[in-house]
Amino acid sequence: MKHIPKPIVEQKKLNTGEMRNRIEVQEFVETVNENGYPVEDWQTKHHLWAKIKTVKGSEVIKAAAEVNTETYRFIVRYTEGLNAKQRIVFKNRIYDIQAVLNDDELQNTQTIIAVVRKP
Repeated sequence: MKHIPKPIVEQKKLNTGEMRNRIEVQEFVETVNENGYPVEDWQTKHHLWAKIKTVKGSEVIKAAAEVNTETYRFIVRYTEGLNAKQRIVFKNRIYDIQAVLNDDELQNTQTIIAVVRKP
C-alpha cells in the first residue's frame, strides 16, 4: 500500500454560520464637493459578515485617570485591501482597527483586531 503524505498545512473549513454579524469597513477619504472645496469624510468600503469575539478588557491608569480598553476580534472572509488605516462600524459603535491578520497565510479568512473608540 502506497503512503500518501498529508499536506504540511491543512486548510480549515470555514463555518459561515458563525459569521452572523454584518459590519461596515470604512475608509477616510478626501473628495471635492460641488463647489470645488475639499471634503474629508469616512466612506464605506466594504460590508462584511463577521464572527465577533471579545479579546480582553484592560484597565490602565494614565495621568491619574482610569481608562477602560475594549478590544475585539472580527473574523471575516479574506478581503483584499483591509488595513489599519480603516475603521469598523457595528451596531452604531466605531472600532479603530489595530491590525489585520491573514489567518494561517492561506487567504481564506482574516482576523481584524480593533478597539472601541471612546466618545
